[in-house]
Amino acid sequence: MRRLTVWMVTIMMGLTCQGQVSTDSVSAAFPSVPTTAMRYDAMFLDAICQREKGNSDACFDLLNHCIEIDSTRAEAYYFLTQYYSALKDKEKAFSYALKATQLEPGNATFLETLGNAYIQQREYAKAAETLEKLYELNRDREDVLGVLVQLYEQLEDYDHAIQTLARLEMMEGKTERLSLAKSQLFTQKGDKKAAISEIEQLADQYPNDLNYRCLYATTLYQNGQQKKALALYQDILREEPTNRNALMAMLGYYNEQKDSANMDCTIERILLNKETTLQDRVALMRQVISDSEQHGGDSTRVLQLFHQMLRQPEAEADMAIFCATYMNLKKMPQDSIVPILERALQLAPDHAAARLQLVSYAWQAEDRDRVIALCRDARQYNPDEMAFYYYQGIAYYQKEQLDDALNAFQNGISVITADSDPAIVSDFYAVMGDIMHQKGMEQEAYAAYDSCLVWKDDNIGCLNNYAYYLSEKGKQLEKAEQMSYRTIKAEPKNATYLDTYAWILFMQKRYDEAKIYIDQTLQCDSDSSAVMLEHAGDIYYHTGNAAEAVALWQKALERSSEKSEIKDDRKKVLIRKIKLKKYLKE
Repeated sequence: MRRLTVWMVTIMMGLTCQGQVSTDSVSAAFPSVPTTAMRYDAMFLDAICQREKGNSDACFDLLNHCIEIDSTRAEAYYFLTQYYSALKDKEKAFSYALKATQLEPGNATFLETLGNAYIQQREYAKAAETLEKLYELNRDREDVLGVLVQLYEQLEDYDHAIQTLARLEMMEGKTERLSLAKSQLFTQKGDKKAAISEIEQLADQYPNDLNYRCLYATTLYQNGQQKKALALYQDILREEPTNRNALMAMLGYYNEQKDSANMDCTIERILLNKETTLQDRVALMRQVISDSEQHGGDSTRVLQLFHQMLRQPEAEADMAIFCATYMNLKKMPQDSIVPILERALQLAPDHAAARLQLVSYAWQAEDRDRVIALCRDARQYNPDEMAFYYYQGIAYYQKEQLDDALNAFQNGISVITADSDPAIVSDFYAVMGDIMHQKGMEQEAYAAYDSCLVWKDDNIGCLNNYAYYLSEKGKQLEKAEQMSYRTIKAEPKNATYLDTYAWILFMQKRYDEAKIYIDQTLQCDSDSSAVMLEHAGDIYYHTGNAAEAVALWQKALERSSEKSEIKDDRKKVLIRKIKLKKYLKE
């Protein structure tokens, strides 16, 4: 009923426009059976409505019914082409695109679809023929001409390609892009004279532009007139000694001639030319390095060029980094690389990569003051770079400047974002927790450890310290044991982690289990710390080995005297345990 209404309204509107609506005429206009065209129109309209609603299956079925009703109408074939393309049925999609175009050869949309289908099937000649028909319908389509040029070039039909470029030139005017393309096609065609003439006309059109003159020289060179081209390059360089294109062309010529002396001279001219881009310098230095490596790897010439560039007032920080990278690859001493990195910072104080490398060198040299100074400056130029806060905090921590260390870490946390590296953020909180614990900020330390594990729940160092500090206070021993157990599963031969786990078991009064793990601790660390030895003594005492316990306490006291590992108050307790030959908690 709904479809019937559609075509009825359509005809009614047509008759109304003609002023012929009457009872008799309406009756005559609505036969008992709709015409084929009416049925097709109603079905097609329904298909398009389903398409707009996103009901692809329904639309597909309705379009196929349209074809069954009337196979001489193009629209259904066109839309079915899109569906068959989506279904990867290339053969069906192509046949329907062809059918639609055959039925309506003057439809630009159908022609374009068919042209693209021919291209996909690599039938370039038919694609060109189809797109030429499309262009005849709309002569403003520059994009169609562009595709035609590529098709003719693929077919090696250079005459038609050149003619098509001429049509584009009529629309756009003479440009470097089009002239160069025409010249290249003339060259491919074998018409060197025309190839040269095309670029000569362009150069004559812009007589004051040396780049076009250089392009003309290059065209001469490529088409066998080397002597004339070289003379023109030299004229350009006399007029403008820093002309990049002419210098690069001459470098290519000297390379072809194996003229190393002139090559070296030209390389220097290009590298030290203030007009040369960083990209060109990097590309050229890569070639210099490659040539050097192929001839024995002598770095003398390479470093000479790097140093010459870095002495220039307009030197680039990235070139200094490139130099430092090369020196690293050549395994040169760090003290020779440091001045290069410092030069990079002079040129660009906010160059984070250069400063991080200097921090790394200072760290390896255990120069904590240098690390702190570099990071302090970095926080001015790179306030969002977390690594600098981290290194500065650790350096302060190792110098036992806990307040400064904590300040550095807290400032670093302020720049954390959702995109921050979880491992680094986790370590931030882990070290903060250690510092806070040493400062007696117990609850703050636990909060920091919890934050650490939120960012990285397998931070083994944090799990160990958190567990141990809880056990020292006799708090949350079950939680402490679970955390500590993860550390010995991850590193079963780590004496520190084994000692922590043994001690937590001891605090839980699981003495026999504790002895198993403290024995492993002593086996894995032949130079056990005073704390480990005292723990072992305590555990042995509670498993009925009092004599061995006293011996272990004695070793702990001796080790503490050597390395000052136990605080004085704990040391007094240890002495009393040895004297009384019994375990004392305090």
